Amino acid sequence: MRPRQYRYGADMGEMVDLGGVYGFIRGDREPGTTNSGIIIDDDGLTVVDAQTTPADAAGIAAAIETFGLPVRRLVVTSSHLPFVGGSGVFSLAAVYGTPQISDHLDQPANLESCRALYPTRAGDLFDDIEPAGRQVTHTVTEGAWVSPSCVAAPLSGELDENLVVQVPDARIVFGGAMCSFGVTPMAGFGDPATWAASLETLLTWGDIFVPGHGPIGGSEEVVAQQAYLQACVDAQGDPGALANGPWSGWTARHFDEINIERAAALAINDRSPQPKLLRLLGLS
Repeated sequence: MRPRQYRYGADMGEMVDLGGVYGFIRGDREPGTTNSGIIIDDDGLTVVDAQTTPADAAGIAAAIETFGLPVRRLVVTSSHLPFVGGSGVFSLAAVYGTPQISDHLDQPANLESCRALYPTRAGDLFDDIEPAGRQVTHTVTEGAWVSPSCVAAPLSGELDENLVVQVPDARIVFGGAMCSFGVTPMAGFGDPATWAASLETLLTWGDIFVPGHGPIGGSEEVVAQQAYLQACVDAQGDPGALANGPWSGWTARHFDEINIERAAALAINDRSPQPKLLRLLGLS
């Protein structure tokens, strides 16, 4: 079945019907531009990830008005701004996240570092994002049904405690921050080796994968991301030793050196923020 697509303007994205489960997909393959998910149940909607800014999230709100159902749940797959910055738009929803995500969202956002990390979105990252955001109301420590249709499950990778959302009956997985297709993932706060291993688990949970960044994919795209992360580990701290692969044509390749440096540091049990990451964030 070919997914139906509903366009809401070039800057807002398009909603892709995957058979009663929807991906809200952004066409811009940049690290600061993210996708979301919408899952329909009798009692209302579950939204997966709140996009980068309230203006972005308003695109989702406009897209789902036709359903005539309230947003009951917001599941955030990471604490990083591209997944939570628009959460204030869903002011009445319960917010699900891991304990680590919850801890991070209890702290003030560092918008200056976010502007440095996501330069193409820097002009959008205005000072009222933080007050507009939401804190986690429900922590998820193990796989659990958050609605009659979907399960939220913790996995490690982009953070120590990310979340993914499965729709088991449809074999659809909203990978959120754990999946990046055609866009180089950024593991400066995570663990490339653990992330690669977690994607092996993810492959058993579905057939259709909606990533946080990039187009909807299948197992081939997950395997390509897994191979990239493992290649970062295998480079042993030397960006020049990164093997070629499908990632050669991805965007955001400046993250290569961040990921390789992080993998090498973790190999010697050094979990401190690494110099290249600190420079990228404007902190050194």
